[in-house]
Amino acid sequence: MVELCYNPDHMCGIVGLIGTPDAAREAFLGLTTLQHRGQDAAGILTYDSSGFHQVKNIGLVESVFTRENMSGLTGNLAVGHARYSTIGKGDLIDCQPLLLSYPFGLGMVHNGNIVNCHQLSKELRTQNRRHLLTHSDTEVVLNLFAEGLAGFPNGIGSSELNFEHICYSISEIFKRVNGSYSIVTLVADQGMVAFRDPFGIRPLIWGKKTLLNGREAHMVASESVALSFLGYQVVRDILPGEVLFVDMDGKVWTKLLQKQKEAKHCMFEWVYFASPESEIDKTAVYGARIQLGKSLARLIKKQLVEKNIHADLIVPIPETSRIAAIALAEELAIPYREVLIKNRYIKRTFILDSQEKRQSAVNLKLSPVRSEIEGKKVILVDDSIVRGTTSRKIIELVRNAGASEVYFVSTCPPIRKPCYYGIDFPVESELIASGRELPTIEKELGADAVIYQDIEGLRQSLGNSNQLCMACLNGAYPTNVASGLQFASARKVDRQ
Repeated sequence: MVELCYNPDHMCGIVGLIGTPDAAREAFLGLTTLQHRGQDAAGILTYDSSGFHQVKNIGLVESVFTRENMSGLTGNLAVGHARYSTIGKGDLIDCQPLLLSYPFGLGMVHNGNIVNCHQLSKELRTQNRRHLLTHSDTEVVLNLFAEGLAGFPNGIGSSELNFEHICYSISEIFKRVNGSYSIVTLVADQGMVAFRDPFGIRPLIWGKKTLLNGREAHMVASESVALSFLGYQVVRDILPGEVLFVDMDGKVWTKLLQKQKEAKHCMFEWVYFASPESEIDKTAVYGARIQLGKSLARLIKKQLVEKNIHADLIVPIPETSRIAAIALAEELAIPYREVLIKNRYIKRTFILDSQEKRQSAVNLKLSPVRSEIEGKKVILVDDSIVRGTTSRKIIELVRNAGASEVYFVSTCPPIRKPCYYGIDFPVESELIASGRELPTIEKELGADAVIYQDIEGLRQSLGNSNQLCMACLNGAYPTNVASGLQFASARKVDRQ
């Protein structure tokens, strides 16, 4: 039996604000724009002279926060979190932000996954005598950050936080923490700290705006859509291995603490997770998905000839594949039709925490338009094929609606390896493309043909060349993932 020491908060949405009198309201609105990144729970923490104020609970952003509980979130310093968890039952105790009283008073939100969390939590208990109160990997990083501040070689030695102290503490985190992490932390009476892992696996972007009184407010968020919605001008992405500190007077410090030879941004951000309005690491999500569709067209043209495929319709599987499907239809001159009607009140099935839930949700989530499908040869377009559960069910839906032939295309290449950095497929045996050849995949999905994007097309579409983490496609992990096997075992036990 594997001891579960953590409850990762993987592909989450985070925001941090300082200097704005509407910090709580802006955090709420920012989280609303990032709701697609996590639908399990939400929380906001603010700070003013009377202390920390917090609201967090299980559920969507709009259900967690009310006019009444928001009124108590006072202060011009705030962090917020929209959570997507993948292990455990999503208990309230594990919801973020997380708080620590010493030193100063710290509140943290985190997007990512700490691969060696189990080892670090044991070290904190045995070496540092820190008793962890949750199962969250965020609490591990929060305690490490506190240890670094308290253990600065010459001592903190002042009631004020020095940027040198922060850099020391985060440098120690970079040395010890293995995984993906974009983090924002409030420090009581001192300011806001944001930093990103040395490979920049998870996104984090910084913006600012000038207030009516002439002072500047600063915001960091998982995606630029949150900044734009709230009127913040994008300054730039937080660099991999960089720390940003904004003090209570609005003064800004930044420093690149650790630089890798190449960044490794998660390709799945553009393929699936990020909002199409966002720009991540200088690459627009919408434009990337257009290019994914165009690249697919090149491959499909070849397949149309080789496999003698004739298609009447190109149909997107809502929502993230729509943009690529439009581009594909334009390139192939095949009519584009949205004939899978989505029930907008059902969660994204990829995020649901069990195969049984995903299967039952598909029937509720999508309704086919039989009058448009019957007797037609249909190309279904999806962003990716992970476990195949959802894909198989959708193909069955379309066949039952009368389609004569069903072809399934994916804007992402075959996912053959687990992800240990925050995407919800850490168990290789769950992946339909792992160890299977294309004819077997086609048979298991029930499709007349399956066509995947190729890796070169993905690279060109995302415009990031070698700065992409594609470990789930090719097994080239940017960090040591030996501890990830334990995580996968824990996840498997938890799902049984």
